[in-house]
Amino acid sequence: MIQILSTKTLLHHQKEALVNADFNVIEVDFIKTQSNPFTLNEINDNLIFTSQNSVQSFLLDPKSAELKSKNVFCVGLKTKIMLSESGYNVVAYTGYADDLAEIITLIYNSESFTFFSGSLRRETLPKALKGANIKFNEIQVYETTLTPQKIKTPVKAILFFSPSGIESYLKDNKITNETCFCIGTTTSSALEGITKNVIVATQPTIEDVIEEVIAEYR
Repeated sequence: MIQILSTKTLLHHQKEALVNADFNVIEVDFIKTQSNPFTLNEINDNLIFTSQNSVQSFLLDPKSAELKSKNVFCVGLKTKIMLSESGYNVVAYTGYADDLAEIITLIYNSESFTFFSGSLRRETLPKALKGANIKFNEIQVYETTLTPQKIKTPVKAILFFSPSGIESYLKDNKITNETCFCIGTTTSSALEGITKNVIVATQPTIEDVIEEVIAEYR
């Protein structure tokens, strides 16, 4: 049986797909996220979300319901679904922040934006918006903490879902011959210079990472 490590706890159906394909799955959460206290004031005409965590935290504020008239831009299909199901009008969504930045700077550069972010967010979007002189502000709605720990069991493959997860893993562990499966190119770029043994999911979803793992060892 092939032993693999997931650097986050998977949902039941996600883990089941791997177990049914004859993998032994070790799950360890290498990062922890929690909502931050924040105030919904000075909100611009459009809202930006780059993760499900930011949407979950944002929706905890009762005043968030008052912003449903605003247009929303987001990263990730699941983020989009969460927003749409909560009654928000998603104008554009992409798989990656740099693609979203390109859409905003090319087509919506005369608009104003409020970006709901986490404590360890990438510079991609703010840098692009500043560079295009687009009016925006940022509200930090959740905190990401690294929770590193030593993995003593040898594994054949490691599943990574964020650059923060890689950073946390590398604090107490080394990558030698393991195959690293990454949710997207932003995550895989954090492994540059560490290993070439990297497989990136065709779509940036956990399910696609799992499909890649199963396809690789079938």
